[in-house]
Amino acid sequence: MLTKEKCISVIIVEDFKLTRVGLRCALNANADIDVVSEAEDAIDGIEKIKKFKPDVVLMDLGLPEMNGIEAIIKIREFSKDIKIIALTSHDRQEEVTAALSSGANAYCLKDIDPEKLADVIRDVNCGVCWLDPMVANLALKSIPKAEDAVLIGENAVNHTSVPLTEREQEVLKHLVDGKSNTEIAKELIVSVHTAKAHVCSILQKMCVNDRVQAAVKAVRDGMV
Repeated sequence: MLTKEKCISVIIVEDFKLTRVGLRCALNANADIDVVSEAEDAIDGIEKIKKFKPDVVLMDLGLPEMNGIEAIIKIREFSKDIKIIALTSHDRQEEVTAALSSGANAYCLKDIDPEKLADVIRDVNCGVCWLDPMVANLALKSIPKAEDAVLIGENAVNHTSVPLTEREQEVLKHLVDGKSNTEIAKELIVSVHTAKAHVCSILQKMCVNDRVQAAVKAVRDGMV
């Protein structure tokens, strides 16, 4: 059994008490996740984050006074390691772009399934970036078009993707669907370690930094 020290520590910053209670109960039902504190506004949330130094923060974007985007920027001023999941009921392109640009590691809509959210927390804690599939197309629209891209130097290198294997193509489809490594492992009937290895290989071959960029590039280039 996991000890408390080995759990993923989480802080919830959400102004609606009912939502906070629901999130806390749902997440604490997982043996490997421990909600160590909660806050109803960004200012109190930042103080508690500094105090408890959690692994992951669930940050509501629609907070009073200081909003979630501003709070994420403040958190990034004193910590680059804490993982932040932007949690919102909105799917506006400007909000998605602002959240990711400010330093969020993931963007989740509030109607996400509790079990799925737990998987997102696990993946984000391991360094994975995650984007709700419902807003993936919005992130795609925020990427500059080819004719607007700036080439650095006269002999800029053309980073051509290496062809993916048949199995990697399967994994890529699941990435585009927003599935976590755990879910991919279940779908393919392989270990989570194997699923992660496939994802790492895909990122390297596609010349991208994370699974969000891989999903966006896959959709943009018609790979799935």
